[in-house]
Amino acid sequence: MAAAASMVPIFGHQISSKNDLVPDWSREEVSTGTTIMAVEYDGGVVIGADSRTTTGTAGVLVPVRVLIGLSVCFRSGSAADTQAIAEVVSYQLGFHSVELDEPPLVETAANLFRASCYRYREELMAGILVAGWDRRKGGQVYCVPIGGMLVRQPVAVGGSGSTYVYGFMDSNYKPGLNKDQCLELTASALSLAMERDGSSGGVIRLASISEDGVERRVILGDQLPRFSTH
Repeated sequence: MAAAASMVPIFGHQISSKNDLVPDWSREEVSTGTTIMAVEYDGGVVIGADSRTTTGTAGVLVPVRVLIGLSVCFRSGSAADTQAIAEVVSYQLGFHSVELDEPPLVETAANLFRASCYRYREELMAGILVAGWDRRKGGQVYCVPIGGMLVRQPVAVGGSGSTYVYGFMDSNYKPGLNKDQCLELTASALSLAMERDGSSGGVIRLASISEDGVERRVILGDQLPRFSTH
């Protein structure tokens, strides 16, 4: 799947005072990426994406700020369809947080995406990865493929470069990896996808999410792991 991507906040949107019909995300800086992935480790999750984009369908990295914990939504499919679902889920999470007077759980966010993807499965093309940390279940990664099924997985990949790294992840991921090992594995997988997939490229953006918050890293092009000599 050819893929384009952008990074935009989807929890707690504010409406512009200049034009109440235009949400803030439409004017925010866009952070792109085509190959996306998430990996669980004991105590949190590692997420990663490259930085190249095309237009049309999408592999999109979308952070969702949820007060104490933090969840991240990766959108894959139609850019317009996935943005619409992200807006709906953001609205629902806001009400959910107010009603319960506590931050939404990662699983709650995943189930809201599943409900929307299933309900509109005939009209929309949207696959979602949801990853994050909360106080109840720790680090979690959920996959909502096109059609609206929901599965928790220790590793999930998406975007056009994902087809090149499934075998690599199957061979190299093992339960019990720590944060640094997951960061190294994610960087290697993304670098491989960038070598093989014409729609992926640029730099690698990584983040680890845990009870301690979010740690971000960027690996520049001349520092990427190499799998070939050319």
